[in-house]
Amino acid sequence: MNEVMEKEKVNIEDMIYEIRGVQVMLDSDLAKLYKCKNGTKEVNQAVKNNLDKFPLRFSWILTDDDWNNLRSKFLTSSSNSNYGGRRYKPRVFTEHGVYMLSTVLKTKSATQVSIAIMDTFVKMRHFIMENKDVYKSLNNINSIIVEHDKKINYLFSKFDKKEELLLKDKPFSAYKLIFDILNTAEESLVIVDNYADIYFLDLIKNIKCEVVLITKDSKRLSNFEIDKYNAEYHNLNVIRDNSFHDRFIVIDNKEIYLMGTSF
Repeated sequence: MNEVMEKEKVNIEDMIYEIRGVQVMLDSDLAKLYKCKNGTKEVNQAVKNNLDKFPLRFSWILTDDDWNNLRSKFLTSSSNSNYGGRRYKPRVFTEHGVYMLSTVLKTKSATQVSIAIMDTFVKMRHFIMENKDVYKSLNNINSIIVEHDKKINYLFSKFDKKEELLLKDKPFSAYKLIFDILNTAEESLVIVDNYADIYFLDLIKNIKCEVVLITKDSKRLSNFEIDKYNAEYHNLNVIRDNSFHDRFIVIDNKEIYLMGTSF
C-alpha cells in the first residue's frame, strides 16, 4: 500500500461490501479516501456531471432493500456505526466505477488512492477464488441445516403435545382418562404394556376396532383369560414380547401416548 494510505492507517478491505453479488464501495467512503472537501456531495456531483462515464454496471443508488441490508451489517461494526444516520440512500461504485471516479475527481491524492483501491479489489478477488471451494462447502452445509430445520419444524408441528399428571389419590380420574383415550380409536389400537392384567380387559371390551396388546408372557394375563374374553368380545390380539420397557398407546397409527405407569 502506498505512503498516503499507510499514513492514514486505512483498511480499504473494510470499506468493500457485497451487494447483489457484486463488490462495491460507498460514496461516503470514497469521499473520505479521495479527501473531497465537500464530502459525499462532491462525489455525487462528479457523477452527475459525467453520467455517460457511469453506466449502471459501474455505479447506482441503492434501493430500500439494499440499504436496509447494508445497514444491518453496519450495526455489527462500531467503526461503521455513523452510516446509520444518513438522510439519503448512498450511491455505490463497482471496481470499474471507482477507477472512473478517480479520473473525474480533481483531488491531489486521487491517483494514489485509486491504485491502492484497485490493488485491494484484486487482492480480495484472488482470496475469494482461492477459497471458493470453502465457500461452496459452507453454503452447502448451510442449505442442509436449513432444510433439516424445516423438516424438524414440520415434524413437530404434526404433534399435538399434551401432558397429564395424575397422582395416586386419583385412581378413578386416571381410569377415566385412559378409557377416553382408548375409545378415540376408530381403525386400530396398539397397546404396549408388560404388566397388563385382567382389569385391562374391562377397559377395551367396548372398543369397536381390533386391539393389539404387546405384553410379556406373564401370569398377570393368562392365555386362558384371553380366550375367555375373545369368546365374548372378539377384538383382542395378544403378542407376547418382552423387548419393550416403556408403555405406549398408539391410536389409528396417527397418535401415540407414553404412559408413566402400567394399566
